[in-house]
Amino acid sequence: MKRPNFFIIGAPKCGTTSLAKWLSEHPNIYMSPVKEPHHFNDDEREGIRFRKHYEELFEAATADHMAIGEASTHYLFSKVAVQNILTYSPDAKFIIMLRNPVEMAPAWQEQLFFSRDESEERFESAWQLQEARAGGQYVPPTCLEPQLLQYGEYCKLGHQVERLLKTVDRARCLFLFLEVMKKVPGTTYQETLRFLEVPDDMRNQFVPVNEAKERKSRLLATSVRALGVLRRRIGITTSRGFILAKAIDNWNNVKRPRSALSLETKRMLIGYFREDIELLQFTLGKDLRHWLSE
Repeated sequence: MKRPNFFIIGAPKCGTTSLAKWLSEHPNIYMSPVKEPHHFNDDEREGIRFRKHYEELFEAATADHMAIGEASTHYLFSKVAVQNILTYSPDAKFIIMLRNPVEMAPAWQEQLFFSRDESEERFESAWQLQEARAGGQYVPPTCLEPQLLQYGEYCKLGHQVERLLKTVDRARCLFLFLEVMKKVPGTTYQETLRFLEVPDDMRNQFVPVNEAKERKSRLLATSVRALGVLRRRIGITTSRGFILAKAIDNWNNVKRPRSALSLETKRMLIGYFREDIELLQFTLGKDLRHWLSE
């Protein structure tokens, strides 16, 4: 059996779904049919925990697949996932997708509300609950990972990248920025192919995936989420269960425009993330001062 040799490790709401989709259609790249198996972040309860079930995801990989990968957006935030990956796949390459945390935080909260991990529809309300939730209060019963509701810490990408580069050589990491991918997706895609050392497949269409969505039925979404939580708590973590739940989830959503932040909220987030943005700027040697502008 072929093992994965590259990992898209985050961050969420930074274009990982689009890139994983595009790569999955390359004839020399095999991507896990389950996006976000979250096998290696065993400091969380979510994910496919048993190695046998995880490796089932790659059984269809063939000799034609020069690069084999998966995309789990919590790996970058996890304190153990990267080291666990290196133990399993010592020569692994890592793709890290980044975004202005001032934009990422409300997009992440919106995603958690959509997935029923979050009960607060308004970002400002969810942000204000962080301290109480850190103490175990007001955590929705359908949320398996309360730490994901800590929007400030979760979106401090500077600290997460700094930690990553203390473990992994920079040459084995590809850092991509959502704002660049949106403007020139072909350039981002070609850069990724070079990093993975696979030939150009002449792709010229790049349709974005995982844009802002809302539920056709919130009751169905909550029911599916509750069943998923129950399944994980009693130890059922097969890949087939994940695929079925994903199919139901895909049917139950429609695209919608994303809400704009108020100027007051944006200023608050800029102040909160300023130090971390400056750290990321220093760590990667990239000018990110525009992220701090109103």
